[in-house]
Amino acid sequence: MNTKFKSFIFFVNLSLLFPVTLFAENLERGKSLHNENCTTCHKKMYPGDGSGIYTRADKRIETLDGLQIQVNRCKDSLGFKWPEDQIDDVVAYLNKQYYKFEE
Repeated sequence: MNTKFKSFIFFVNLSLLFPVTLFAENLERGKSLHNENCTTCHKKMYPGDGSGIYTRADKRIETLDGLQIQVNRCKDSLGFKWPEDQIDDVVAYLNKQYYKFEE
């Protein structure tokens, strides 16, 4: 086998052995991106830490797809240059922390 293929197999196997760790890092990055970029605006709408936007009685987000659309909408309206993996991280964080949609 060539070296590139061996490296690929190694990393695939490594990711299978430690999926929780890899996922947790993405959640941490999602939390960090959210806290650094989203809460300023949310605090203007909902006093305190701004999380009331997610926990209010009249929630507007009803599905995981809807959450993805809303995160993209906020990102675009505020001019963030997040790549797709960072958007996914923010969605994963918000879903785990507040929404609890089935994946």
